[in-house]
Amino acid sequence: MRTRVLTGITTTGTPHLGNYVGAIRPAVAASLRPEVDAFYFMADYHALIKSDDPARIERSRLEIAATWLAAGLDPDRVTFYRQSDIPEIPELTWFLTCVTAKGLLNRAHAYKAAVDKNTDAGEDADAGVTAGLYMYPVLMAADILAFNAHKVPVGRDQIQHIEMARDIAQRFNHIYAGDYFVLPEVVIEEQVATLPGLDGRKMSKSYDNTIPLFAGGRKHLRDSIMRIVTDSRLPGEPKDPDSSSLFTIFRAFATEAEAGAFHQALLDGIGWGEAKQVLFERIEADVAPMRERYDELMSKPERIEAILREGALKARAIAGPKIAELRDAIGLRSGIAVAAAPAPAAGKAEGRAGKLPRFASFREADGSFRFRLFSAEGEELLLSKSFADPKAAGACQKKLKGPGATAAVLQVQPRALHLELDGEFVGSTPEYGDEAARDGALERLREALDQLSVQE
Repeated sequence: MRTRVLTGITTTGTPHLGNYVGAIRPAVAASLRPEVDAFYFMADYHALIKSDDPARIERSRLEIAATWLAAGLDPDRVTFYRQSDIPEIPELTWFLTCVTAKGLLNRAHAYKAAVDKNTDAGEDADAGVTAGLYMYPVLMAADILAFNAHKVPVGRDQIQHIEMARDIAQRFNHIYAGDYFVLPEVVIEEQVATLPGLDGRKMSKSYDNTIPLFAGGRKHLRDSIMRIVTDSRLPGEPKDPDSSSLFTIFRAFATEAEAGAFHQALLDGIGWGEAKQVLFERIEADVAPMRERYDELMSKPERIEAILREGALKARAIAGPKIAELRDAIGLRSGIAVAAAPAPAAGKAEGRAGKLPRFASFREADGSFRFRLFSAEGEELLLSKSFADPKAAGACQKKLKGPGATAAVLQVQPRALHLELDGEFVGSTPEYGDEAARDGALERLREALDQLSVQE
């Protein structure tokens, strides 16, 4: 059983060295561990709370997706998607809103800080406070609970939000008498490096002291490093490595031997200009190959879009059944309960308990059409790809019901089965966790297709 780890990526601003060392690099490394089922999403709904500049939001989403991919994130190993591509998340946010106590949200740090600031200024307590800021913890809970994430790596300032997500999940489980949500655990990376910025303070967009990771290219990286504030010690005078921003940044990129050599050079009196050049060359050695991949991706935004859409399909294959389960739990079932239908006509093949597999069609927020295939017992077996119009989706269902189903091919993928018909991808099963689950999914889907073809 792999541990599902979920990380949200802020989609405002341009990624800098501090983001890479403190978040991107360790997250990419964690995604390569075989025991980790990694989910990485761009939190563009959250970004709307901080920014009302559409161009900035759009540009930042593209830059950040390209940055993570260039830094080594493998979309085939992880689930990488945009928050706004998962309509189940805002729906779940409303479900959770209806069980979340207002008093809990009143205690959220961000909201309390805004209220305290207004009070100190003699203004109304809620002046300038949007409902988005107030509801931020519920949206974050939905991000996590939609996928039953086990662990959520966050900074210390976000611990409260994970605790609130646990409280909200427990409340829902209690009200509706079921174990609908896994209670997420917070993960604090104590060893994550925090880089100083140009002025010696923590590198942060808030301080305007960042060193961009890719923006501006090699020249801008060097120019930025040359602007790092140092003391007035001259060449030949010993420098204190432990108080030097240059050494702190260098150590985040260097091997132990390289760091030791730079440490000694500072003690021996290397000039600050020369030290900055050494730092630039060491960082450039790591950044240059990534920058090349980044530039290639940015020149082909359609490739990034395809990766994110595929990630959304993988994510929705999990979130969709979860929302269906929750709808059933809270009484929002599809359709109205009616008396039992008449028995099927003689000669028709029946599933278990006289029922048959069924299709359920629906329309996406973007106007496309999809369908799900459910077993006789109501288990979701397949989520289709998107179709441009309902007729195309219906034609595909008709093929799967008829003799054409015999031409269907099931391709085994790392996390799910892909159904192909006439050489074209049709849809995928929910994710499975191991070989036994895979074999079970394979058997149930084949059985359902057999029942449908006999029915016709």
